[in-house]
Amino acid sequence: MKREPLSAVSVPATCQEPVLPDAYARWDQDIRAALAATTGGISIASLALAWADWALHLIVSPGRRGKVAAQWCAGTLYDWAKPPFAEREAIAGDPRFAGPAWQQWPWCVWRDAFLRQETFCQEMTSDLDGVSPHHQRLAAFCARQWLDLGSPSNLWWLNPAVLAATANTLGGNFVQGASHWVEDVEDAVAQACHLPAQRRNPDFVVGRDVAITPGKVIFRNERMELIQYAPTTASVATEPLLIVPSWIMKYYILDLQPADSLVRHAVASGNTVFMVSWKNPGDEARDAGLHDYLRDGLLEALRVVRQQCDGARVQAAGYCLGGTLLAIAAAWLAREHRDDLSGVTLFATGTDFEVPGELGLFIDDSAFATIDALMRRQGYLDGPQLTTAFQMLHARDLVWSRMLGEYLLGKRARPNDLIAWNRDTTRLPHRLHADTLHSLFLRNDLAEGRYCVGGEPIALADITVPIFMVGTEHDHVTPWRSAYKLHLLTRDALTFVLTSGGHNAGIVSEPGHPRRRYRVATRVPGTRYRDPDRYLAEATLHEGSWWPCWFDWLAEHASGQREACALPADALDDAPGRYVLEP
Repeated sequence: MKREPLSAVSVPATCQEPVLPDAYARWDQDIRAALAATTGGISIASLALAWADWALHLIVSPGRRGKVAAQWCAGTLYDWAKPPFAEREAIAGDPRFAGPAWQQWPWCVWRDAFLRQETFCQEMTSDLDGVSPHHQRLAAFCARQWLDLGSPSNLWWLNPAVLAATANTLGGNFVQGASHWVEDVEDAVAQACHLPAQRRNPDFVVGRDVAITPGKVIFRNERMELIQYAPTTASVATEPLLIVPSWIMKYYILDLQPADSLVRHAVASGNTVFMVSWKNPGDEARDAGLHDYLRDGLLEALRVVRQQCDGARVQAAGYCLGGTLLAIAAAWLAREHRDDLSGVTLFATGTDFEVPGELGLFIDDSAFATIDALMRRQGYLDGPQLTTAFQMLHARDLVWSRMLGEYLLGKRARPNDLIAWNRDTTRLPHRLHADTLHSLFLRNDLAEGRYCVGGEPIALADITVPIFMVGTEHDHVTPWRSAYKLHLLTRDALTFVLTSGGHNAGIVSEPGHPRRRYRVATRVPGTRYRDPDRYLAEATLHEGSWWPCWFDWLAEHASGQREACALPADALDDAPGRYVLEP
């Protein structure tokens, strides 16, 4: 049946544009923005509500307090009963106390006392009846942050490694650490002012050391550049491969050094590869929303790729929120009965945001109102603000261990391309970030069939092309069990890969990388649902990188081979293009 033009379709209430705030509402937003600027975008109201919820329920739980206190006392008495100078066992799985000196007296005494206190706080803030899950996680998070301030590993006078380094260098480690601190402050100031970093001779330069796979920028608009990479095989798959990274990252995480460049390996496997490189926006893009990135970014890139490849259908891959945008596009294309796509690949992608990972700590109605007011005033969310949020989630590894090594021991972390990429931050337009937080994370509209494109809701269940999905075992951004929920939202063939590593290192998992493994299983249409625990038990376990598995899947779903095409002679620029170089 022929569809009516979108302009003639009545718009459901859930799809109508929000009403712009009046002068009184803007007044309130200005006050919240000023408050957010002093708190780094953290909602004081959200923290206060979480604390009150936890504290009031703890007050009326004397049994829980007594049980935890008894466990703490028993552990303390047990440690006191040990011989004073006895060596104690190592703590498995805690890198803060991995050195052999931590098993010796007196360091082991301080270590064990801290760990008992940590266990005490964890028991007091978890599984407390009546406390909302969100408030419970937030209370536990805040308690962990305060405890880490006093960890013996972070205090130079209680850390045997720092004291040994001080004795060996006669205090030179502190002098070197102070130099590192000054360099980092200079870099932070330069980044805040949108200037190049002050460090001399950076280890990884875009276009020189990373993002060096040969290619051309064949299209550019105000949202993105589209890069086409030079083929390295005589023949290629009929269907080109379009990769869509997230807008919160520079695209070259998928094109690092040649050895660990997913793009280079994909080209070498016989694919015509295109990559979206998002523009790093400023205040001029404050009103660009999720629909603008869908229309002017992904769908426009898809149009150009098909035009460049003689109308061939496209294999599309999306990473993180780029994968979420791709899922939205695939559902809309299916609703419109368009066959632009031949397959969809999602890397560490969320489509159901009911359990959004540890980022959910910063996402509730109060937190959204606070950060939205701050972004409305700035026009965007700045890179350092986004980095700070991610660092807070894993302060033990990303803040304290770094401070210990670089400021107390005076040793710079060994640079690598992934760390260099992680420091190359981007900005997010106000409207885009607000749409993402409100529609996806807070309301979960995409999974629940309320997300609208063109004035009508879309449904992931309409997608009829094969899907390849990758989750990572230690993903704090998109937990793999949350990503796995796509099995409940789609009906066609779905191959799910669970790989070792985290949100970034699990995806950048080149062949030959040591200690890599992955599980893989395919859901065939018509078979019954297999829950995540059953998937873990039954999925085939393989050693090594999952990349060859994906390349085999792409080849299996290709309709044939054709002669590789040369890059267009009228290209705009050489790869990596202009946008990725903008500060």
